[in-house]
Amino acid sequence: MTLLRLLGSFLKPHRGRLALVVVFQLIQSVAALYLPTLNAQIIDEGVAKGDTAYILSTGVVMLGITVVQIGAAITAVWFGAQVAMALGRDLRRAVFHRVSGFSEREVSRFGAPSLITRTTNDVQQVQMLVLMTCTLLVSAPILAVGGVVLALQQDLELSWIIAVSVPVLLVALGAVIVRMVPQFRRMQGRIDTVNRVLREQLTGIRVVRAFVQEGTETERFAEANRQVTDSALRAGRLMALMFPTVMLILNVSSVAVIWFGAFRIDDGSMQVGTLIAFLSYLVQILMAVMMATFMAMMIPRASVCADRITEVLQTETSVAPPAHPVTTLREHGTVELRAATFAYPGADQPVLRGLDLRVERGTTLAIIGSTGAGKTTLVNLLPRLTDVTSGAVLIDGVDVRELDPDLLWSRIGLVPQKPYLFSGTVASNLRYGKPDATDDELWHALEVAQAADFVRAMEGGLEAPVAQGGTTVSGGQRQRLAIARALVKRPEIYVFDDSFSALDLSTDARLRAALRADVVGATQIIVAQRVSTIVDADQIVVLEDGEIVGHGTHDELLAGSETYAEIVASQLTAEEAA
Repeated sequence: MTLLRLLGSFLKPHRGRLALVVVFQLIQSVAALYLPTLNAQIIDEGVAKGDTAYILSTGVVMLGITVVQIGAAITAVWFGAQVAMALGRDLRRAVFHRVSGFSEREVSRFGAPSLITRTTNDVQQVQMLVLMTCTLLVSAPILAVGGVVLALQQDLELSWIIAVSVPVLLVALGAVIVRMVPQFRRMQGRIDTVNRVLREQLTGIRVVRAFVQEGTETERFAEANRQVTDSALRAGRLMALMFPTVMLILNVSSVAVIWFGAFRIDDGSMQVGTLIAFLSYLVQILMAVMMATFMAMMIPRASVCADRITEVLQTETSVAPPAHPVTTLREHGTVELRAATFAYPGADQPVLRGLDLRVERGTTLAIIGSTGAGKTTLVNLLPRLTDVTSGAVLIDGVDVRELDPDLLWSRIGLVPQKPYLFSGTVASNLRYGKPDATDDELWHALEVAQAADFVRAMEGGLEAPVAQGGTTVSGGQRQRLAIARALVKRPEIYVFDDSFSALDLSTDARLRAALRADVVGATQIIVAQRVSTIVDADQIVVLEDGEIVGHGTHDELLAGSETYAEIVASQLTAEEAA
C-alpha cells in the first residue's frame, strides 16, 4: 500500500519518539482499563458492606491512577504532535526538492495548481493521519483487547453481547468507509481544479477585466467550487452516518447488558459492581472500535493523498544530472549545437530538427523567426531546461548533459521570454544571481539596463518593494529589471529570449548600445521579433518550422534569404533596411 510505504520511509528517522508514543499510550490505556475494576470493588466491597475506609483508600488509588493516566496521555500527544509535524516538514521538503529538479516537461504534466495542492493540502492530510494515529489509534487496540479480556474476567456469560456488537459495528462502518474512498479521490482532484481556476483568474485579472468577462469567470469558479462542495457533501453525508451508527450499537449493547445483567443479579449470580464494570468495559471496547473507525475514516483520504505525493516523488526528471559531472572547463563563452533535435513525447513532428551552430566567445548570435518556429525551445536547451532528443548542445566544448549543473548555470545569464520577479525588493531581485553584489554593482547594472531612472523614482530606491511576479511595475520595467538581474551575475553567456519586446525603439536602442559596451568579451544570444534589435548581430539565424532556413549577417540574409527578406519587409521601409 502506497500510504504504508510512504509513512515507513519518512517515519524511520522518528522511531525513537514513536516508541515513546507507544509506551505512554500503553501506560494511559492500562490505567484506563484498571479503573472500572477498582470501581467495581468499591461498589461490592465498600458501598455494599458500608466500609468507608475501603472506599477512601481505593478512591485514593483511583485518583493516583487517574493522574498517571492524564500525564501519560499528555506526554503521548506531545511526542505524537512532534512526529506528525516533523513528518509534514519532511514531506513538504522532499516534494519541493523533487519539483525544483523537474524540467518544463514534468511541470507541465502535473500542472502548477496540482503541485501546489500536493505540497500543501495532500501533505496536511497525511500529517493529520499520523497525528490522530498517535493520539487515538495506538491506544484503540490496547483498549479493545484489554477491555475484552477484563470483561470476560468479570462475567463470561454476558460475553456473547460483545461477540455480537463488535462484528455488527465493524460491518456497518466498513460498508460506509468503502463508499467514501472514491468520494475522497474525486474531491482531491476537484480541489486541484479550484486551484487552477483561481490561479488563472488572479494571474489574468487584467485580461478578464479588459474583455468584461468577470461574470463568465465568476460562473466558472462557482462551477468548480460547486463540484468540490458536492464531493465534500457526499463524503460528509457518509461520514455523518458513522457516529449515529456507533451510538445506536453502543446504546443497544448497553441496554442488553443491563437487561440480562439484571436477571443475573436477581438470581444472585452477579454483583452490582461486576455489572457496572462489565458495562464500562463494553463501552471502552466499543469506543475503541469507534476510534479505530474514526481513523479508518481518515485513511481513505490520506491514502489518496499519499498516492498523489508518491507520484511526484517517484517521477524522475527528464533532465537527469550526470553521474560523473565535468567540473572544469578549458574554453570560455562558446556555444555549439550539433545536429540538435528536440521533440515532445508522442509528438508527430520534432520542434527542432538537426540544428548545427557555433557561437564564438564575445560574439552575438541573433535568432529570428515566426511564432512557433522553435526559438524559445532552442534557447531552453542551453541551460538544460529541456534536453535534446538527439544530437548535442555544447557549452565551452562540453556536452551540457555532462556538465555539473551549478557550473553550467553559473556560465549562463538567462532573461526569459516572460520575465518573473519575486516578492521582496528591487535589490533582493537583482542579487538573485549574486547575493554578495554591492549597491554600486546594482546601480551599474540598472544604468546599463536603462532602469536606473525609474528605480530612483520609486519610493525607497533599491529597497522599493516588489510584488510577486513584478505586478507593481510595468511590462517594460519588469523586462529591464530582469536584464539588470542577469547583468549583476556577470556570466560568460547571456541569453535574451525576446527580452526587448516591451521596450520602445528608443529605449531598445540605448539598452543595446550600453550592452555592447558593458559585456565586452561575453557571448550574447538574442531571440527577437524586431529586426531593429538584431541588425548589428555578428550572425543571425532564421528559424522556420524548427529548421535553419537562413544563416549569416543582416546584409547577407537580406540578399540571400527570402524568409528573412519578408520579415524585414514587413517591419522596415526599403531605406531603413538598407
